[in-house]
Amino acid sequence: MNTPKSPADNDMAQLAEDARALMAATANVAGEEVNEARKRLSAALDRAKEFCGRVQQKAVESAKVADEAVRENPYQAIAIGVGVGALLGFLLGRRSTCSRD
Repeated sequence: MNTPKSPADNDMAQLAEDARALMAATANVAGEEVNEARKRLSAALDRAKEFCGRVQQKAVESAKVADEAVRENPYQAIAIGVGVGALLGFLLGRRSTCSRD
């Protein structure tokens, strides 16, 4: 299944691509400082990729748990949704009324 990517996914992919391009462009530049910077950048990219994978995995697991809870208790889920909507409507309606005074 091909899911659409979020703007954050696109931004991370673009950042990783730019970093790889920078590493490729500086591949034949000599110097200990450049080599050290390339190593740190490579390590940071690896950590960022691992972190994004963990976040995505947790988000999917949480969505599955929420989906299962709603399927097991549909009426309670509807009641909670209606209650939250009513509370938000009341608070937002009250706020707009107060600002007119």
